[in-house]
Amino acid sequence: MDDFHRLDLDRYIVPFSLRQVPQYRYDVLVLGSGAAGTVAALAAANAGASVAVVAKDKLNRTNTSWAQGGVAAVLGPGDSIESHLADTISVGCGLVDRDVARRVVRGGPEAIQKLRGLGANFDVKDDGSFDLSMEGGHSHARILHARGDATGAEIQATLGQAVIDHPAIDVFEGVFGIDVLTDDEGQAVGLLAKNPQGEQVAYGASQVILATGGGGQIYRETTNPTIATADGVAMGLRAGAPVRDLEFVQFHPTCLYIAGAARVLISEIVRGAGGVLRDRDGVRFMEGMHPDAELAPRDIVSRAVSRRMVETGSTSVGLDLSGVDRDPHTAFPGISRICNFFGIDIAKDPIPVRPGCHYMIGGLRVDEIGRTAVPGLWAAGECASTGLHGANRMGSNSLLEAIVLGDTIGAHAAKAAAAAGRPEIHSASERHREDAPPGVQVNIADLTYSMKSLMWRQMGVERSDRAMRDALSTFAFWARAVRSLPLDDVRAIELMNMLSVARLATFAALERTESRGTHYRSDCPDVDDRNWRVHLEQVPEIDGSVIRRVALHRRPVQGTVAPEGVNA
Repeated sequence: MDDFHRLDLDRYIVPFSLRQVPQYRYDVLVLGSGAAGTVAALAAANAGASVAVVAKDKLNRTNTSWAQGGVAAVLGPGDSIESHLADTISVGCGLVDRDVARRVVRGGPEAIQKLRGLGANFDVKDDGSFDLSMEGGHSHARILHARGDATGAEIQATLGQAVIDHPAIDVFEGVFGIDVLTDDEGQAVGLLAKNPQGEQVAYGASQVILATGGGGQIYRETTNPTIATADGVAMGLRAGAPVRDLEFVQFHPTCLYIAGAARVLISEIVRGAGGVLRDRDGVRFMEGMHPDAELAPRDIVSRAVSRRMVETGSTSVGLDLSGVDRDPHTAFPGISRICNFFGIDIAKDPIPVRPGCHYMIGGLRVDEIGRTAVPGLWAAGECASTGLHGANRMGSNSLLEAIVLGDTIGAHAAKAAAAAGRPEIHSASERHREDAPPGVQVNIADLTYSMKSLMWRQMGVERSDRAMRDALSTFAFWARAVRSLPLDDVRAIELMNMLSVARLATFAALERTESRGTHYRSDCPDVDDRNWRVHLEQVPEIDGSVIRRVALHRRPVQGTVAPEGVNA
Protein backbone atom coordinates (compact mmCIF):
# COMPACT_ATOMS: atom_id res chain seq x y z
CA MET A 1 0.00 0.00 0.00
CA ASP A 2 2.99 2.29 0.53
CA ASP A 3 3.33 2.85 -3.22
CA PHE A 4 -0.14 4.39 -3.23
CA HIS A 5 1.14 7.24 -1.06
CA ARG A 6 3.55 8.48 -3.70
CA LEU A 7 2.62 11.86 -5.15
CA ASP A 8 5.63 13.13 -7.13
CA LEU A 9 4.08 16.58 -7.01
CA ASP A 10 6.06 19.74 -7.79
CA ARG A 11 6.40 22.25 -4.97
CA TYR A 12 5.47 24.98 -7.47
CA ILE A 13 3.31 23.69 -10.30
CA VAL A 14 3.80 26.73 -12.56
CA PRO A 15 7.28 28.17 -13.33
CA PHE A 16 7.74 31.87 -12.65
CA SER A 17 10.37 34.56 -12.51
CA LEU A 18 9.79 37.29 -9.97
CA ARG A 19 11.77 39.72 -12.11
CA GLN A 20 8.93 39.56 -14.63
CA VAL A 21 5.94 39.38 -12.28
CA PRO A 22 4.26 42.53 -10.91
CA GLN A 23 3.96 42.53 -7.12
CA TYR A 24 1.45 43.93 -4.63
CA ARG A 25 2.44 44.20 -0.98
CA TYR A 26 0.19 43.92 2.08
CA ASP A 27 0.40 42.89 5.71
CA VAL A 28 -2.23 40.14 5.35
CA LEU A 29 -3.46 38.39 2.23
CA VAL A 30 -6.78 36.51 2.25
CA LEU A 31 -7.44 34.06 -0.56
CA GLY A 32 -11.18 33.52 -0.75
CA SER A 33 -14.17 35.81 -0.22
CA GLY A 34 -16.78 33.62 1.49
CA ALA A 35 -17.86 34.07 5.10
CA ALA A 36 -14.57 32.86 6.60
CA GLY A 37 -12.40 34.97 4.31
CA THR A 38 -14.38 38.20 4.57
CA VAL A 39 -14.75 37.96 8.36
CA ALA A 40 -11.00 37.30 8.67
CA ALA A 41 -10.23 40.23 6.39
CA LEU A 42 -12.44 42.59 8.40
CA ALA A 43 -10.91 41.44 11.68
CA ALA A 44 -7.36 41.89 10.36
CA ALA A 45 -8.15 45.33 8.93
CA ASN A 46 -9.87 46.43 12.15
CA ALA A 47 -6.69 45.39 14.00
CA GLY A 48 -4.63 47.78 11.88
CA ALA A 49 -3.36 45.56 9.05
CA SER A 50 -3.44 46.37 5.35
CA VAL A 51 -5.37 43.55 3.72
CA ALA A 52 -5.81 42.14 0.22
CA VAL A 53 -8.82 39.93 -0.50
CA VAL A 54 -8.22 37.83 -3.60
CA ALA A 55 -11.41 36.31 -5.03
CA LYS A 56 -11.40 33.55 -7.64
CA ASP A 57 -14.64 34.88 -9.14
CA LYS A 58 -16.82 37.83 -8.23
CA LEU A 59 -16.55 38.84 -4.59
CA ASN A 60 -20.00 37.47 -3.77
CA ARG A 61 -19.83 34.25 -5.81
CA THR A 62 -18.82 31.76 -3.13
CA ASN A 63 -19.95 28.60 -1.39
CA THR A 64 -21.40 30.85 1.32
CA SER A 65 -23.71 32.59 -1.13
CA TRP A 66 -25.20 29.20 -2.07
CA ALA A 67 -26.04 28.22 1.52
CA GLN A 68 -29.79 27.87 1.92
CA GLY A 69 -30.31 26.28 5.32
CA GLY A 70 -28.97 28.84 7.74
CA VAL A 71 -26.57 29.37 10.61
CA ALA A 72 -26.84 27.54 13.93
CA ALA A 73 -26.73 29.56 17.15
CA VAL A 74 -28.24 29.44 20.61
CA LEU A 75 -30.83 32.20 20.34
CA GLY A 76 -34.18 30.69 21.38
CA PRO A 77 -35.99 29.85 24.63
CA GLY A 78 -35.15 26.49 26.16
CA ASP A 79 -31.91 26.13 24.23
CA SER A 80 -28.43 26.29 25.76
CA ILE A 81 -24.75 26.30 24.91
CA GLU A 82 -24.41 22.89 26.58
CA SER A 83 -27.21 21.46 24.43
CA HIS A 84 -25.71 22.78 21.18
CA LEU A 85 -22.30 21.46 22.25
CA ALA A 86 -23.72 18.04 23.13
CA ASP A 87 -25.48 17.78 19.75
CA THR A 88 -22.30 18.74 17.90
CA ILE A 89 -20.25 16.15 19.78
CA SER A 90 -22.87 13.44 19.26
CA VAL A 91 -23.10 13.97 15.51
CA GLY A 92 -19.28 14.12 15.24
CA CYS A 93 -18.99 10.43 16.16
CA GLY A 94 -16.13 10.63 18.63
CA LEU A 95 -13.76 12.91 16.73
CA VAL A 96 -14.93 16.38 17.83
CA ASP A 97 -12.39 18.56 19.64
CA ARG A 98 -14.49 19.64 22.63
CA ASP A 99 -12.51 22.79 23.33
CA VAL A 100 -12.88 24.03 19.75
CA ALA A 101 -16.57 23.11 19.65
CA ARG A 102 -17.26 24.92 22.92
CA ARG A 103 -15.47 28.04 21.70
CA VAL A 104 -17.41 28.08 18.42
CA VAL A 105 -20.79 27.41 20.01
CA ARG A 106 -20.22 30.05 22.70
CA GLY A 107 -19.29 32.57 20.03
CA GLY A 108 -22.53 32.08 18.09
CA PRO A 109 -24.84 34.68 19.68
CA GLU A 110 -22.19 37.43 19.54
CA ALA A 111 -21.35 36.56 15.93
CA ILE A 112 -25.00 36.92 14.94
CA GLN A 113 -25.20 40.30 16.63
CA LYS A 114 -22.09 41.45 14.75
CA LEU A 115 -23.71 40.41 11.46
CA ARG A 116 -26.87 42.30 12.36
CA GLY A 117 -24.74 45.29 13.22
CA LEU A 118 -23.31 45.18 9.70
CA GLY A 119 -26.83 45.16 8.28
CA ALA A 120 -27.78 41.49 7.92
CA ASN A 121 -31.54 40.92 8.10
CA PHE A 122 -32.65 37.58 9.53
CA ASP A 123 -36.19 36.24 9.63
CA VAL A 124 -38.19 37.14 12.73
CA LYS A 125 -41.67 36.35 14.03
CA ASP A 126 -44.44 38.87 14.53
CA ASP A 127 -43.25 39.49 18.09
CA GLY A 128 -39.74 40.34 16.87
CA SER A 129 -38.09 37.16 18.10
CA PHE A 130 -35.95 35.08 15.76
CA ASP A 131 -37.83 32.61 13.55
CA LEU A 132 -35.73 29.51 14.27
CA SER A 133 -36.05 26.12 12.59
CA MET A 134 -34.91 22.54 13.11
CA GLU A 135 -32.32 20.55 11.18
CA GLY A 136 -30.96 17.04 11.47
CA GLY A 137 -28.94 16.31 14.61
CA HIS A 138 -30.15 19.41 16.49
CA SER A 139 -32.26 18.86 19.60
CA HIS A 140 -33.68 22.39 19.52
CA ALA A 141 -34.85 24.86 16.91
CA ARG A 142 -31.67 26.94 16.56
CA ILE A 143 -31.30 27.46 12.80
CA LEU A 144 -31.45 31.14 11.93
CA HIS A 145 -32.30 31.95 8.33
CA ALA A 146 -32.94 34.88 6.03
CA ARG A 147 -35.72 35.12 3.44
CA GLY A 148 -36.52 31.48 4.11
CA ASP A 149 -33.83 29.79 2.06
CA ALA A 150 -31.46 32.66 1.20
CA THR A 151 -29.38 32.81 4.39
CA GLY A 152 -26.01 32.42 2.72
CA ALA A 153 -26.80 35.07 0.14
CA GLU A 154 -27.79 37.54 2.89
CA ILE A 155 -24.64 36.89 4.92
CA GLN A 156 -22.43 37.04 1.84
CA ALA A 157 -23.94 40.31 0.63
CA THR A 158 -23.57 41.88 4.07
CA LEU A 159 -19.95 40.85 4.55
CA GLY A 160 -19.03 41.62 0.96
CA GLN A 161 -20.30 45.18 1.26
CA ALA A 162 -18.45 45.64 4.56
CA VAL A 163 -15.21 44.52 2.90
CA ILE A 164 -15.73 46.90 -0.02
CA ASP A 165 -16.42 49.78 2.35
CA HIS A 166 -13.37 49.20 4.56
CA PRO A 167 -10.55 51.64 3.74
CA ALA A 168 -7.78 49.19 4.72
CA ILE A 169 -8.97 46.39 2.41
CA ASP A 170 -8.35 46.06 -1.33
CA VAL A 171 -10.38 43.53 -3.31
CA PHE A 172 -9.05 41.72 -6.38
CA GLU A 173 -11.79 39.87 -8.26
CA GLY A 174 -11.35 37.19 -10.90
CA VAL A 175 -7.84 36.32 -9.67
CA PHE A 176 -6.87 32.66 -9.60
CA GLY A 177 -4.46 31.62 -6.83
CA ILE A 178 -1.77 29.24 -8.07
CA ASP A 179 0.66 28.67 -5.20
CA VAL A 180 1.58 29.94 -1.76
CA LEU A 181 5.07 31.43 -1.93
CA THR A 182 7.57 30.53 0.79
CA ASP A 183 11.12 31.65 1.50
CA ASP A 184 14.18 29.46 2.05
CA GLU A 185 13.18 28.85 5.68
CA GLY A 186 9.68 27.69 4.71
CA GLN A 187 7.94 30.88 5.87
CA ALA A 188 4.91 31.98 3.84
CA VAL A 189 5.70 35.22 2.03
CA GLY A 190 2.83 35.62 -0.40
CA LEU A 191 0.89 34.20 -3.31
CA LEU A 192 1.48 33.58 -7.00
CA ALA A 193 -1.68 34.08 -9.03
CA LYS A 194 -3.19 34.76 -12.44
CA ASN A 195 -5.09 38.00 -12.98
CA PRO A 196 -8.26 38.20 -15.11
CA GLN A 197 -6.12 38.74 -18.21
CA GLY A 198 -4.28 35.47 -17.55
CA GLU A 199 -1.04 37.19 -16.53
CA GLN A 200 0.99 36.13 -13.52
CA VAL A 201 0.94 38.44 -10.49
CA ALA A 202 2.41 38.11 -7.00
CA TYR A 203 1.04 39.31 -3.68
CA GLY A 204 3.61 39.75 -0.92
CA ALA A 205 2.45 39.31 2.68
CA SER A 206 3.99 37.79 5.78
CA GLN A 207 0.59 36.31 6.70
CA VAL A 208 -1.46 34.37 4.16
CA ILE A 209 -4.96 33.16 5.03
CA LEU A 210 -6.40 30.41 2.86
CA ALA A 211 -10.21 30.61 2.89
CA THR A 212 -10.90 28.96 -0.46
CA GLY A 213 -13.86 26.79 0.49
CA GLY A 214 -14.21 23.13 -0.33
CA GLY A 215 -13.75 20.74 -3.21
CA GLY A 216 -17.19 19.51 -4.14
CA GLN A 217 -16.30 19.60 -7.84
CA ILE A 218 -14.16 16.50 -7.23
CA TYR A 219 -17.48 14.63 -7.43
CA ARG A 220 -19.88 14.32 -10.36
CA GLU A 221 -22.88 14.95 -8.09
CA THR A 222 -22.38 18.03 -5.91
CA THR A 223 -24.19 21.01 -4.46
CA ASN A 224 -21.06 23.17 -4.76
CA PRO A 225 -20.48 25.90 -7.37
CA THR A 226 -17.97 25.32 -10.16
CA ILE A 227 -15.28 27.31 -8.32
CA ALA A 228 -15.08 24.69 -5.52
CA THR A 229 -12.05 22.77 -6.81
CA ALA A 230 -10.08 22.18 -3.57
CA ASP A 231 -7.47 24.81 -4.50
CA GLY A 232 -6.62 25.89 -0.96
CA VAL A 233 -6.00 22.39 0.39
CA ALA A 234 -3.77 21.53 -2.58
CA MET A 235 -1.84 24.81 -2.31
CA GLY A 236 -1.33 24.38 1.42
CA LEU A 237 -0.10 20.82 0.92
CA ARG A 238 2.43 21.93 -1.71
CA ALA A 239 3.68 24.57 0.72
CA GLY A 240 4.32 21.83 3.28
CA ALA A 241 1.17 21.91 5.45
CA PRO A 242 -0.27 18.60 6.72
CA VAL A 243 -3.87 17.73 5.94
CA ARG A 244 -6.28 15.85 8.18
CA ASP A 245 -9.52 13.83 7.99
CA LEU A 246 -9.97 14.05 4.22
CA GLU A 247 -11.78 10.70 4.19
CA PHE A 248 -14.76 12.45 5.77
CA VAL A 249 -16.82 13.98 2.95
CA GLN A 250 -20.40 14.89 3.73
CA PHE A 251 -23.04 14.04 1.17
CA HIS A 252 -26.26 16.01 1.32
CA PRO A 253 -29.19 13.61 0.86
CA THR A 254 -31.46 15.93 -1.10
CA CYS A 255 -30.13 17.50 -4.29
CA LEU A 256 -32.58 18.31 -7.05
CA TYR A 257 -32.00 15.67 -9.71
CA ILE A 258 -33.10 16.42 -13.24
CA ALA A 259 -31.04 14.88 -16.03
CA GLY A 260 -28.98 17.50 -17.83
CA ALA A 261 -29.50 20.21 -15.21
CA ALA A 262 -26.97 21.38 -12.62
CA ARG A 263 -27.60 19.90 -9.19
CA VAL A 264 -29.33 22.26 -6.77
CA LEU A 265 -29.44 21.78 -3.01
CA ILE A 266 -32.88 21.27 -1.52
CA SER A 267 -32.23 22.56 1.98
CA GLU A 268 -32.69 20.51 5.13
CA ILE A 269 -35.05 23.17 6.43
CA VAL A 270 -37.61 21.70 4.04
CA ARG A 271 -37.50 18.39 5.93
CA GLY A 272 -37.42 20.31 9.21
CA ALA A 273 -40.74 21.90 8.21
CA GLY A 274 -42.36 18.52 7.51
CA GLY A 275 -41.12 17.35 4.11
CA VAL A 276 -40.85 13.54 3.85
CA LEU A 277 -38.94 11.21 1.54
CA ARG A 278 -40.82 8.71 -0.60
CA ASP A 279 -39.57 6.14 -3.10
CA ARG A 280 -40.81 5.79 -6.67
CA ASP A 281 -43.86 3.86 -5.39
CA GLY A 282 -44.79 6.60 -2.93
CA VAL A 283 -43.62 4.67 0.13
CA ARG A 284 -42.13 6.72 2.94
CA PHE A 285 -38.93 4.85 3.84
CA MET A 286 -37.12 6.79 6.59
CA GLU A 287 -39.57 5.78 9.31
CA GLY A 288 -38.07 2.87 11.23
CA MET A 289 -34.54 3.55 9.93
CA HIS A 290 -33.76 6.15 12.61
CA PRO A 291 -35.74 7.67 15.49
CA ASP A 292 -35.52 11.08 13.81
CA ALA A 293 -36.62 9.73 10.40
CA GLU A 294 -35.96 12.42 7.76
CA LEU A 295 -34.09 14.53 10.33
CA ALA A 296 -31.52 11.86 11.09
CA PRO A 297 -27.86 12.87 10.54
CA ARG A 298 -27.10 13.46 6.88
CA ASP A 299 -24.86 10.42 6.43
CA ILE A 300 -27.68 8.11 7.54
CA VAL A 301 -30.25 9.75 5.29
CA SER A 302 -27.85 9.79 2.31
CA ARG A 303 -27.15 6.07 2.62
CA ALA A 304 -30.84 5.33 3.01
CA VAL A 305 -31.68 7.30 -0.14
CA SER A 306 -28.89 5.64 -2.13
CA ARG A 307 -29.95 2.16 -1.07
CA ARG A 308 -33.63 2.79 -1.82
CA MET A 309 -32.67 4.03 -5.29
CA VAL A 310 -30.80 0.76 -5.88
CA GLU A 311 -33.61 -1.36 -4.45
CA THR A 312 -36.25 0.30 -6.64
CA GLY A 313 -34.09 0.73 -9.75
CA SER A 314 -34.64 4.49 -9.81
CA THR A 315 -32.36 7.48 -10.33
CA SER A 316 -33.93 9.53 -7.53
CA VAL A 317 -36.48 9.54 -4.72
CA GLY A 318 -39.23 12.07 -4.07
CA LEU A 319 -39.26 14.80 -1.43
CA ASP A 320 -42.94 15.32 -0.60
CA LEU A 321 -43.87 18.75 0.77
CA SER A 322 -47.63 18.27 0.76
CA GLY A 323 -47.62 17.86 4.55
CA VAL A 324 -45.63 21.02 5.31
CA ASP A 325 -47.48 23.17 7.84
CA ARG A 326 -47.37 26.33 5.70
CA ASP A 327 -47.43 27.30 2.04
CA PRO A 328 -44.13 25.92 0.71
CA HIS A 329 -44.04 28.53 -2.06
CA THR A 330 -43.97 31.28 0.57
CA ALA A 331 -41.75 29.43 3.03
CA PHE A 332 -39.13 28.42 0.44
CA PRO A 333 -39.30 30.96 -2.38
CA GLY A 334 -35.90 30.13 -3.87
CA ILE A 335 -36.60 26.40 -4.05
CA SER A 336 -40.07 27.10 -5.39
CA ARG A 337 -38.69 29.32 -8.16
CA ILE A 338 -36.09 26.77 -9.27
CA CYS A 339 -38.51 23.84 -9.23
CA ASN A 340 -41.18 25.83 -11.05
CA PHE A 341 -38.69 26.41 -13.88
CA PHE A 342 -38.61 22.63 -14.35
CA GLY A 343 -42.40 22.30 -14.13
CA ILE A 344 -42.52 21.09 -10.53
CA ASP A 345 -45.16 22.53 -8.18
CA ILE A 346 -43.58 21.89 -4.77
CA ALA A 347 -46.96 22.17 -3.02
CA LYS A 348 -48.19 18.99 -4.71
CA ASP A 349 -45.42 17.40 -6.82
CA PRO A 350 -42.66 15.34 -5.15
CA ILE A 351 -39.27 16.94 -5.81
CA PRO A 352 -36.88 14.41 -7.43
CA VAL A 353 -33.76 14.28 -5.22
CA ARG A 354 -30.63 12.21 -4.70
CA PRO A 355 -27.43 12.64 -2.62
CA GLY A 356 -24.59 14.92 -3.71
CA CYS A 357 -21.21 15.92 -2.31
CA HIS A 358 -21.86 18.86 -0.03
CA TYR A 359 -19.00 19.56 2.39
CA MET A 360 -15.36 18.59 2.93
CA ILE A 361 -15.05 17.95 6.65
CA GLY A 362 -11.29 17.48 6.50
CA GLY A 363 -8.72 19.99 5.30
CA LEU A 364 -5.50 21.69 6.30
CA ARG A 365 -4.73 20.91 9.92
CA VAL A 366 -4.81 24.08 12.03
CA ASP A 367 -4.27 24.87 15.69
CA GLU A 368 -6.64 26.65 18.05
CA ILE A 369 -6.12 30.03 16.35
CA GLY A 370 -6.07 28.82 12.75
CA ARG A 371 -2.35 28.42 12.08
CA THR A 372 -1.13 25.63 9.81
CA ALA A 373 2.28 24.00 10.35
CA VAL A 374 3.78 26.43 7.81
CA PRO A 375 4.84 29.69 9.53
CA GLY A 376 2.72 32.58 8.31
CA LEU A 377 0.11 30.33 6.66
CA TRP A 378 -3.39 30.18 8.11
CA ALA A 379 -6.57 28.37 7.02
CA ALA A 380 -10.21 29.25 7.68
CA GLY A 381 -13.57 27.78 6.78
CA GLU A 382 -14.11 24.65 4.76
CA CYS A 383 -10.49 24.25 3.63
CA ALA A 384 -9.40 23.96 7.28
CA SER A 385 -9.65 21.05 9.70
CA THR A 386 -10.34 22.63 13.08
CA GLY A 387 -11.76 19.64 14.94
CA LEU A 388 -15.26 21.13 15.22
CA HIS A 389 -17.07 18.68 12.97
CA GLY A 390 -15.38 15.42 13.88
CA ALA A 391 -16.47 12.70 11.48
CA ASN A 392 -19.80 14.24 10.50
CA ARG A 393 -20.70 17.93 10.28
CA MET A 394 -23.96 18.93 11.92
CA GLY A 395 -26.12 21.06 9.64
CA SER A 396 -25.58 24.85 9.77
CA ASN A 397 -22.52 24.60 12.05
CA SER A 398 -20.20 25.45 9.15
CA LEU A 399 -21.36 29.05 8.71
CA LEU A 400 -21.08 29.44 12.47
CA GLU A 401 -17.51 28.09 12.39
CA ALA A 402 -16.55 30.40 9.52
CA ILE A 403 -17.84 33.51 11.26
CA VAL A 404 -16.55 32.78 14.78
CA LEU A 405 -13.13 31.37 13.89
CA GLY A 406 -12.65 33.71 10.91
CA ASP A 407 -12.74 36.61 13.34
CA THR A 408 -10.15 34.95 15.59
CA ILE A 409 -7.83 34.14 12.67
CA GLY A 410 -7.96 37.65 11.22
CA ALA A 411 -7.12 39.31 14.52
CA HIS A 412 -4.20 36.97 15.24
CA ALA A 413 -2.86 37.24 11.68
CA ALA A 414 -2.79 41.04 11.97
CA LYS A 415 -0.85 40.79 15.22
CA ALA A 416 1.63 38.38 13.64
CA ALA A 417 2.04 40.65 10.61
CA ALA A 418 2.85 43.64 12.84
CA ALA A 419 5.63 41.63 14.48
CA ALA A 420 7.01 40.15 11.24
CA GLY A 421 7.04 43.17 8.95
CA ARG A 422 6.79 42.76 5.18
CA PRO A 423 8.99 40.02 3.76
CA GLU A 424 10.96 40.09 0.56
CA ILE A 425 9.79 37.70 -2.16
CA HIS A 426 12.86 36.19 -3.72
CA SER A 427 11.95 32.61 -4.58
CA ALA A 428 11.69 31.30 -8.10
CA SER A 429 11.16 27.82 -9.46
CA GLU A 430 11.42 25.43 -12.34
CA ARG A 431 9.15 22.46 -12.76
CA HIS A 432 10.65 19.02 -13.05
CA ARG A 433 8.05 17.51 -15.32
CA GLU A 434 8.59 15.05 -18.11
CA ASP A 435 6.95 16.31 -21.29
CA ALA A 436 4.47 14.04 -23.02
CA PRO A 437 5.78 12.38 -26.21
CA PRO A 438 5.06 14.23 -29.49
CA GLY A 439 1.51 13.67 -30.66
CA VAL A 440 0.18 12.78 -27.20
CA GLN A 441 -2.57 15.12 -26.02
CA VAL A 442 -4.45 15.23 -22.73
CA ASN A 443 -8.09 16.28 -22.89
CA ILE A 444 -8.61 18.30 -19.70
CA ALA A 445 -12.41 18.40 -19.90
CA ASP A 446 -12.70 14.65 -20.50
CA LEU A 447 -10.21 13.81 -17.77
CA THR A 448 -11.97 16.09 -15.30
CA TYR A 449 -15.33 14.44 -15.93
CA SER A 450 -13.75 10.99 -15.68
CA MET A 451 -12.21 11.87 -12.31
CA LYS A 452 -15.51 13.22 -10.99
CA SER A 453 -17.35 10.08 -12.14
CA LEU A 454 -14.74 7.77 -10.64
CA MET A 455 -14.90 9.55 -7.30
CA TRP A 456 -18.69 9.29 -7.29
CA ARG A 457 -18.64 5.56 -8.04
CA GLN A 458 -15.71 4.47 -5.89
CA MET A 459 -15.33 7.11 -3.16
CA GLY A 460 -18.96 8.09 -2.76
CA VAL A 461 -21.61 7.42 -0.14
CA GLU A 462 -20.30 3.84 0.28
CA ARG A 463 -16.70 2.64 -0.29
CA SER A 464 -14.78 -0.64 -0.36
CA ASP A 465 -11.14 -1.71 -0.36
CA ARG A 466 -11.13 -3.03 -3.92
CA ALA A 467 -12.88 0.00 -5.38
CA MET A 468 -10.55 2.46 -3.67
CA ARG A 469 -7.40 0.58 -4.69
CA ASP A 470 -8.58 0.60 -8.29
CA ALA A 471 -9.28 4.34 -8.01
CA LEU A 472 -5.80 5.07 -6.64
CA SER A 473 -4.13 3.24 -9.51
CA THR A 474 -6.15 5.27 -11.99
CA PHE A 475 -5.45 8.54 -10.18
CA ALA A 476 -1.70 7.88 -10.28
CA PHE A 477 -1.84 7.37 -14.04
CA TRP A 478 -3.91 10.51 -14.57
CA ALA A 479 -1.65 12.58 -12.31
CA ARG A 480 1.38 11.65 -14.40
CA ALA A 481 -0.50 12.68 -17.53
CA VAL A 482 -1.55 16.05 -16.11
CA ARG A 483 1.91 16.68 -14.69
CA SER A 484 3.31 16.41 -18.22
CA LEU A 485 1.28 19.45 -19.26
CA PRO A 486 2.59 23.03 -19.13
CA LEU A 487 -0.33 23.93 -16.79
CA ASP A 488 -0.79 27.35 -18.36
CA ASP A 489 -4.57 26.85 -18.35
CA VAL A 490 -6.56 27.50 -15.17
CA ARG A 491 -8.64 24.39 -15.88
CA ALA A 492 -5.48 22.27 -15.92
CA ILE A 493 -4.34 23.73 -12.58
CA GLU A 494 -7.77 23.08 -11.09
CA LEU A 495 -7.58 19.49 -12.32
CA MET A 496 -4.16 19.06 -10.71
CA ASN A 497 -5.55 20.42 -7.45
CA MET A 498 -8.60 18.17 -7.57
CA LEU A 499 -6.57 15.10 -8.45
CA SER A 500 -4.17 15.78 -5.58
CA VAL A 501 -6.96 16.09 -3.03
CA ALA A 502 -8.93 13.17 -4.50
CA ARG A 503 -5.88 10.97 -4.06
CA LEU A 504 -5.29 12.14 -0.50
CA ALA A 505 -8.94 11.53 0.42
CA THR A 506 -8.76 8.04 -1.06
CA PHE A 507 -5.45 7.30 0.71
CA ALA A 508 -7.12 8.12 4.02
CA ALA A 509 -10.35 6.27 3.27
CA LEU A 510 -8.41 3.14 2.34
CA GLU A 511 -6.34 3.41 5.52
CA ARG A 512 -9.37 3.86 7.83
CA THR A 513 -10.67 0.30 8.05
CA GLU A 514 -13.92 1.06 9.83
CA SER A 515 -17.13 3.02 9.23
CA ARG A 516 -17.57 6.28 11.15
CA GLY A 517 -19.70 9.32 10.41
CA THR A 518 -19.69 10.18 6.72
CA HIS A 519 -17.05 7.50 5.98
CA TYR A 520 -18.88 4.23 5.31
CA ARG A 521 -17.12 1.09 4.07
CA SER A 522 -19.29 -1.79 2.96
CA ASP A 523 -16.39 -4.16 3.71
CA CYS A 524 -15.80 -2.67 7.21
CA PRO A 525 -19.29 -1.58 8.31
CA ASP A 526 -18.62 -1.33 12.06
CA VAL A 527 -17.15 1.44 14.21
CA ASP A 528 -13.72 0.49 15.63
CA ASP A 529 -13.09 2.73 18.65
CA ARG A 530 -10.08 0.74 19.81
CA ASN A 531 -8.03 1.63 16.73
CA TRP A 532 -9.78 4.46 14.95
CA ARG A 533 -11.07 7.03 17.42
CA VAL A 534 -8.29 9.20 16.02
CA HIS A 535 -7.62 11.80 13.35
CA LEU A 536 -5.77 10.58 10.27
CA GLU A 537 -3.12 13.12 9.31
CA GLN A 538 -1.14 13.17 6.06
CA VAL A 539 2.20 14.97 6.10
CA PRO A 540 3.92 15.91 2.82
CA GLU A 541 7.51 14.69 2.51
CA ILE A 542 9.48 17.11 0.34
CA ASP A 543 12.56 16.07 -1.60
CA GLY A 544 14.16 19.22 -2.95
CA SER A 545 11.41 20.88 -4.97
CA VAL A 546 9.20 17.78 -5.29
CA ILE A 547 6.71 16.26 -2.83
CA ARG A 548 7.50 12.58 -3.25
CA ARG A 549 4.87 11.12 -0.96
CA VAL A 550 2.74 11.70 2.11
CA ALA A 551 3.25 9.99 5.44
CA LEU A 552 0.10 8.93 7.29
CA HIS A 553 -0.13 9.32 11.08
CA ARG A 554 -2.87 8.60 13.57
CA ARG A 555 -3.36 11.48 16.01
CA PRO A 556 -5.57 11.28 19.11
CA VAL A 557 -8.45 13.71 19.40
CA GLN A 558 -7.27 16.75 21.33
CA GLY A 559 -8.06 16.61 25.02
CA THR A 560 -8.66 12.85 25.04
CA VAL A 561 -6.49 9.83 25.72
CA ALA A 562 -5.65 7.73 22.67
CA PRO A 563 -7.45 4.36 22.69
CA GLU A 564 -5.39 1.30 23.54
CA GLY A 565 -3.22 0.20 20.64
CA VAL A 566 -3.18 3.54 18.83
CA ASN A 567 0.18 5.09 18.02
CA ALA A 568 0.12 8.82 18.59
